[in-house]
Amino acid sequence: MNFSIYEQSQKSDIIALYLATFSASESKQEGEQVARLVTDFLAEPYPSTDLYVFVATDEQRIVGAIVLSRLQFAHAKEVFLLSPVAVATDCQGQGIGQKLIQFGCDKLSEQKVSLVMTYGDINFYGKVGFSVVSEEIIQAPHNLSYPKGWLAKPVLDDEILPITGKPSCLKPLDNPQLW
Repeated sequence: MNFSIYEQSQKSDIIALYLATFSASESKQEGEQVARLVTDFLAEPYPSTDLYVFVATDEQRIVGAIVLSRLQFAHAKEVFLLSPVAVATDCQGQGIGQKLIQFGCDKLSEQKVSLVMTYGDINFYGKVGFSVVSEEIIQAPHNLSYPKGWLAKPVLDDEILPITGKPSCLKPLDNPQLW
């Protein structure tokens, strides 16, 4: 299993992975929505310091992918948002997603990113060091439909410190319906 930053030549395989994974686990509509989100991320010419996409490959096959995009606070350290995450359905339960997330967080720590946020299931993300955080401590870019899904993982520091103000996110995630 190899973990790396994605290459432009892998774009269609990454989008297909998200479509298949979310269609199988959620619904065809959800799969299409997440695939559009990833397509939007990969289509925009973001600075390399604002967007990271990492993949897990087994030989030549992409079996996992994660997107990490900048959350911009007015007066805060470097903060990124992990979303979305996909692992091929026939490869789930093998720790690939956990290893890929840790790989991504390690790469971000090399860039002096202090905190990674995500919006998801604590039962999964807790396995890789995320914990539930109140919006009184760190606000989300939009109102959360499931506040217990707002999660944080310190990357450089040992603790989660409060951040003042509401962040902005990159355009593909700047949609209240996603939150």
